[in-house]
Amino acid sequence: MATAAQAARAEADGAPAPSDARRERRRRVRERVAGEGFVGTRALAEEFSVSLMTVHRDLDALQAQGWLRKVRGGATALPSALFHGDLDQRMASMAGTKRRLAAAARELLVPGQTVVLDDSTTCLYLAQRLSDRAPLTVISNFLPVIKMLTGVPGVGLIALGGSYFPAYDAFLGLHTAQAARSFRADVLFMSTTAVTGGGCYHQSEETVQVKRALMECAARRVLLVDHTKFSRQGLYALAPLTRFDVVLVDDGLPQEEVRRVRELGVAVRTVRR
Repeated sequence: MATAAQAARAEADGAPAPSDARRERRRRVRERVAGEGFVGTRALAEEFSVSLMTVHRDLDALQAQGWLRKVRGGATALPSALFHGDLDQRMASMAGTKRRLAAAARELLVPGQTVVLDDSTTCLYLAQRLSDRAPLTVISNFLPVIKMLTGVPGVGLIALGGSYFPAYDAFLGLHTAQAARSFRADVLFMSTTAVTGGGCYHQSEETVQVKRALMECAARRVLLVDHTKFSRQGLYALAPLTRFDVVLVDDGLPQEEVRRVRELGVAVRTVRR
């Protein structure tokens, strides 16, 4: 097996590096970016003794997986309007508000239902509150939800497989979407990265693919979205707000914005402190 140094020399000479060495380098790149917030491309090239082109390929791959955001001169792991950060950052962001949204969502559940939870951290907070609504059947592509509900009395669990995306800790893409369409559920709870112009958006094409399939398989759709999502942007259009039966928002959303959403014909419920 080639060493990391041999792999680096091979890439510098234009030959492809062994996949295990490439994976190890990319793991170290994302850990350094996550730890420092920003790392320059030249610094990475020097550290790993590879070309700038190789660094750009690494950053492109890590960005596509959701680990970081590629910017001019390097990469950053800091959340922004176009990048939601990794799972830990998402869990920490607006945690109290997400708990209130999850509590309100739980009140919409009826024992005996089949429930779909997407790969949002808000739905992870909802998963923590499901035991007192049992019996339930839960369908999810989100690995933390699957782990949390495994063995919970009264909760039947259906895990959607497919391609695993470590940055999202979820199964995403075509095969996951196909699996979702093979079920029929009573209610879907989901969130989104951004709400703009009366529509939901996300940064991951694979995530959009799965969320749309989850929407198709549910008789009722509930969107859980905190007010900060209305000031963000997303790359891929997911669905208009009118596709949801209920939109739960927190009271941090200005009343003017609530009124605009309602004028679209959307049933909005404001969750107060």
